[in-house]
Amino acid sequence: MDTRDKILNVEDFVQIRSNRDLGRIVFTNGCFDILHPGHVDYLERASSLGDTLVVGLNSDKSVSRLKGPKRPVNPARDRTRVLAGLACVGFVLVFEEDTPYELICKVRPHVLVKGGDWPVEKIVGRDIVEETGGMVLSLELTPGHSTSRIIDRISNG
Repeated sequence: MDTRDKILNVEDFVQIRSNRDLGRIVFTNGCFDILHPGHVDYLERASSLGDTLVVGLNSDKSVSRLKGPKRPVNPARDRTRVLAGLACVGFVLVFEEDTPYELICKVRPHVLVKGGDWPVEKIVGRDIVEETGGMVLSLELTPGHSTSRIIDRISNG
């Protein structure tokens, strides 16, 4: 599949899901502003939990609301392209809201995953996934890697 074919709006994804067997769908979401080894490790581990990894990506406006006016560093068109270039990522869907709740309702994943800084009971969309017998997991983060740390290092020389 061409990398650009992995970047969809939610309506197109729903159409593909209804016409094709995507197997066990794993969903995660985030800003993925400056992709680093911790992100790649996390996404590879998330992908290993199923057949198709769907990444919900916060839009630029959503990132700014969540992280502040200096973020994102990279615009959504660049962040989607980089994520879609990873072999472990099946699809990338940009969402405008502050949480992926509505997106999760439409994607209907079998597995919902967030990083270890999110306790399972606080993961948005947990109710949707568990209602249908799915799994919700919090994966341990890779130590020593964070976007904030990279930004601080760049800012402070």
